[in-house]
Amino acid sequence: MQISQPALPASPQGAAAPPDIGAIRATAAALADAARAETLRHFRRRDLPADNKAGAGFDPVTEADRSAERIMREILARQRPDDAILGEEYGLRQGRSGLTWVLDPVDGTRSFMCGAPTWGVLIGVTDARGPIYGLIDQPWTGERFEGGAGLARLSAPQGDSPLAVRRNRPLAEATLLTTYPDLGTAPETAAFGRLSAQVRLTRYGLDCYAYALLALGQVDLVVEAGLRPHDIVAPIAVIRAAGGIVTDWQGGPAHHGGQVIAAATPALHRAALALLAG
Repeated sequence: MQISQPALPASPQGAAAPPDIGAIRATAAALADAARAETLRHFRRRDLPADNKAGAGFDPVTEADRSAERIMREILARQRPDDAILGEEYGLRQGRSGLTWVLDPVDGTRSFMCGAPTWGVLIGVTDARGPIYGLIDQPWTGERFEGGAGLARLSAPQGDSPLAVRRNRPLAEATLLTTYPDLGTAPETAAFGRLSAQVRLTRYGLDCYAYALLALGQVDLVVEAGLRPHDIVAPIAVIRAAGGIVTDWQGGPAHHGGQVIAAATPALHRAALALLAG
């Protein structure tokens, strides 16, 4: 049974010690390795069953989603028992360290079901300020995008390379990505249409891989609505580490979800916000 999705937990009162990013990275790598093996057991199975979590419409969940989150939670229970966990499939486990692991075991389950390698495993860590570390893992291609605490790196079968957003791209030459042509409400879809009309290229359907491509310097803008914390905490950390900007549509913090804009540069961010505001 799907547990209702809570917001990010509040941090405990009092000053916390600075997080050990080296230890966080080691645990995140263990989570990603385990989730990679688990999700690949199910990927491109022609008979993969899916349950519908939505009361109306279709919001699928598969055994890949559930088993990958379970195994990540088991690792955290052993290695980070004092940290909170917020996962898409099994909700919130409270902690006392001031850190929260935000997990999306398969971001892009619809893509997963279609056999398209644009889904990913999202692992983010937040403290009282918001995201401090993020990892986007694409198990089928073997790409792992990592960002936080001065690190911005892609690890891939072709070798490791730094992540950096691309610069000096005016809005008229920008590439814009989103997952669905219909962002949610009619005003949100209309706002996206105003922005899309001003860029050179708009593409759809890439889920979390869109944020990875922005951090890689391949695209310039990602705009979405109706997100939840597990959808966006990890991408925020990766894109910020690569030099980009992620906010809500009003320019405020985005790690609680809702309307999100990710931009490669401040100029693109300002131009896109103006169009989204109408």
